[in-house]
Parts: sequence; C-alpha cells; structure tokens
Amino acid sequence: MSAALCAGARLEPSAGRSVQGRTLYVRDIRPDGEKLRVLVIGGIHGDELSSASVALHWIRLAEDPAVQMPQPVHWRFVPAVNPDGLFGQPPRRMNASGVDLNRNFPTPQWERDAPVYWAKRTGKDPRRWPGPKPLSEPETQFLHDEMQRFKPHLIVSIHAPYGVLDFDGPSVPPSKLGRLYLDQVGIFPGSLGNYGGVHKGVPVVTIELPNAQRTPLDAEMRQMWLDLLRWMSERLAAPGK
Repeated sequence: MSAALCAGARLEPSAGRSVQGRTLYVRDIRPDGEKLRVLVIGGIHGDELSSASVALHWIRLAEDPAVQMPQPVHWRFVPAVNPDGLFGQPPRRMNASGVDLNRNFPTPQWERDAPVYWAKRTGKDPRRWPGPKPLSEPETQFLHDEMQRFKPHLIVSIHAPYGVLDFDGPSVPPSKLGRLYLDQVGIFPGSLGNYGGVHKGVPVVTIELPNAQRTPLDAEMRQMWLDLLRWMSERLAAPGK
C-alpha cells in the first residue's frame, strides 16, 4: 500500500469516528442511472492489512470504464473500518476497546449466543471478544447506520488470511473469485455475514485473502474483480427485474 494509492482513491471523510477519534473514510462511485448499490468494506480487523489495500485497488477498477457492469452500479467503499487496529503498533485484530468488530453486530439472540460462543468455542480468546453488547462500538454503529442509509443490494467484506470465499444470504453464491473458491465457514453470532446476509436478507460475499500482510498481485486483484462483476450480472438482478 502506497501513499499514491491512498491519494488516488480520493477518499472523503464521513461522520463516522473510531474509538480513538479517527475519521472513517468512504468513497462513492455513482454513475448516472444507477441500478444496484454495493457496499465494499475492508479492514474490519486491523491486522488484516491486505484487506484495506485490496479495497483501495478496487476503487481504481470501479472507475475503469473498461470493466463495468451492464447495469450501472453505485459503489460505496469503506476501506478501513477499524483504523485504530490498523494503525496500532503492531496492528491488531480488535478495535481500541478490544472488541472484535465482526462479532458486534446485532444478530438475533446476540445477548444469549455471543457470550456463550466466545466462552465455549473460543476459550475466551481476547482477539474474538464480541463486546459488552451489540453495536457497543462506534465503528459497528457506523456500518449499521450506513446499511440503513445506503440500503445496499450486496455487501462485499474483505478479510484475510484463510484463502477462501464465504457467502451468506439469498441468491446463489459465486463459486470462485480469482483463486479463491467457495468454502462456507458457518454462521457466527454477531458477524456481519450473519447480520446482513441471514438476518437482513442482503447477500454478503466475504473474501478471505490468502495473506494478511501481502497484497495480491495486480492481475489477481483484477481477476477477482472481474469474477465478482460476472457473478453480479448473472445473479444480482436490479430491483424490478
């Protein structure tokens, strides 16, 4: 990730702030006659640096007229949801309050299921603490509110380092994006996939890059993008279609 890449993304400040007061930046790419709205997020885990990098690279592809969808898409990128974790020394998965943001969304029965899962399935792993209550963190509050405002037809959440493709929600999932093949890992209390895909009915494509520290090659990122667009054109119909 370079300064030039960040500058070229032309990110804009949102009203969202992290626990430590860092601004959450967004970028909208909105063509005339938009038919679909897609929310792309990276860096929800601060130690998955490649996820933020890929989101920034994809902004350039979203602007490229040579690789567009037949239906105009309004893209909204949030490349670094957890800047406090991202800029930690060293970077860490959790936010500044020690919460795993991807376990903090208000899934049904969160108060019952999330603490039990954390205690029994993770052995109270501090890297996976779901927090004291759902949406206890400003970063998850921001994403929750953003979903309400933007009303995406698709959410793409970029993670690392398991090297697979996950999917939650309606529609037929993509079989692969680039070298990443579908391997649905299950439902977790408080996860974005559970909240968005299962509870809210918005398809959530979760990308697990193979390396948290190393960005994929340009050709690989482009192929993942092209495969995503191909799947969207086949499976994600515009409203009213």
